[in-house]
Amino acid sequence: MSWSRAEVLALATKAARGAGAPAAQAALFGEAAALHLGQGRAAADLAQALDHLPGGLIMDFPLQLQSLLLSAGETRTCTVEMATAGLPTLAQSYLDTLPHGCRVNAMSETSLGVTLDLTAPARSLPLVRAAECDGLMARMTELAARTFVPESDASRRAGAGAGLTDND
Repeated sequence: MSWSRAEVLALATKAARGAGAPAAQAALFGEAAALHLGQGRAAADLAQALDHLPGGLIMDFPLQLQSLLLSAGETRTCTVEMATAGLPTLAQSYLDTLPHGCRVNAMSETSLGVTLDLTAPARSLPLVRAAECDGLMARMTELAARTFVPESDASRRAGAGAGLTDND
């Protein structure tokens, strides 16, 4: 089975929320996950990142991205080393979601050497489908289910679902 970029993005975002990530980090993970799978990169990287929550790459890399963007400053370019928490290709997927020129100069198991050029023309993300990741999609569905409100009379009275006014 295959999934669209939007399907992977939405499910990965919800899965990260269900595993304990704050909304901002979950949203960035969703974007990186969609690009990661769409480029044919390892689904196991995403599963490993989700397993490390509430720590690991999903929590730390967005902060490094923020620092990277701030480091560009007035020159609008910079070169830095970024920690990857043992997931260098997933970290690269995060970088690939940036709209401007971001080049990986060196890659090791623990870090990436990155050059950011904010003067480069903006680029768009490719529209590709993710395939051969059924196990990961099932795992993300389980994690996403943790974000659902439990079914009860109390939750319906509080407005969950159609509440008590469903008359279909």
